[in-house]
Amino acid sequence: MKNRIKKARIVMEALPYIMRFHGKVIVIKYGGAAMTDPALENSVMRDAVLLKYVGMNPVIVHGGGPEINRALKKKKLETRFVKGLRVTDRATMEVVARVLGDKINKKIASLIKKNGGRARGFAGLRGRIIKAHKLVPLNDQGIKIDLGYTGTVTGVRNRDLKKCMEKGYIPVLAPIGVGAGGRLYNINADQAAAAVASHLDAAKLILLTDVQGVLDAHGKLISNINTVKARRMIKSGQLSGGMIPKVRNSLAALRKGVEQVHIIDGRIPHAILLEIFTDKGIGTLVERR
Repeated sequence: MKNRIKKARIVMEALPYIMRFHGKVIVIKYGGAAMTDPALENSVMRDAVLLKYVGMNPVIVHGGGPEINRALKKKKLETRFVKGLRVTDRATMEVVARVLGDKINKKIASLIKKNGGRARGFAGLRGRIIKAHKLVPLNDQGIKIDLGYTGTVTGVRNRDLKKCMEKGYIPVLAPIGVGAGGRLYNINADQAAAAVASHLDAAKLILLTDVQGVLDAHGKLISNINTVKARRMIKSGQLSGGMIPKVRNSLAALRKGVEQVHIIDGRIPHAILLEIFTDKGIGTLVERR
C-alpha cells in the first residue's frame, strides 16, 4: 500500500505542471549521449510521447555531430571547427544533409512511432521549415571568417509546424536551413532549437547535454539562474567550453519570448520528465529576471 501511495504522490506532484503547460509548446534539443545509448534514445522518445498525450506540444530539434564526424572520416574528409562552428565546404554539406536528414531524422521519427506516438520529420528541403543564410563571424582581429555552408537562422515556418502539431504529430527537425535558391546550410543545433522555440513562442526550451547543468565555481549544480547572473558568469569566465554557447542561446531564446530554458543531463533516464514534472528538477532552470 505504501508503494501505491508513493506512486500517487508522484502523479499529484506532476499535476500542477501538466495543468500549467497544457497546450504549450515544449522544444527539446536532442543530442549528446542521449543519441548514442539505445536505452536513453528510447527514454527520450517515451518522454516526448508522454508530453504529447498529456496535452503538451513537444518539438524535437536534433543534433548529430559524432555521426557526421564518423561519416566524414569514412570519406577521408577533414573535420575542422572554428570558434566551435563546423567549417562546411560543399562535400561536407552533402555528408551533413545525408546523415542528419536521411539517417538521424528518420530514425527519431521511427522511434517515436515505435513508442506509440506520431512524428513528422523535417530536414532542409523536406518541409523547408528553417530559413537561413550564410554565417560570417569575425575573428579576434575583426576579419571575416569563411565557414562555407555554415549558416544562421533567419526565420521559421511556424504555421506549418503548428498545423503539424494540431494534427497530433510531434515535429522532428534537423538543423539544416534553406537559403536563397534552395541552398542548404549547416546550423548549430542549439542555435536552431533556440530559434524554433522563439518563433513558436514556446513555454520551454530543453537542452539535453552531457553534464549536470550549469555549475558554480565549486563544481556544484546551480538549480536556478536568472539572465543577469548568467551574463555575469560568462563575462567573469566562470563558464567555459561548450556551456558558453548553450547559455548564450538560452539567453537569446528568453530575450525573444521563450518562458523558460532548462539545461539538463541527458544521460539520466527520463531526464525530461524529472525536470518538468518534479518540484526540485534535476538540472538548471534559466529564467528572465
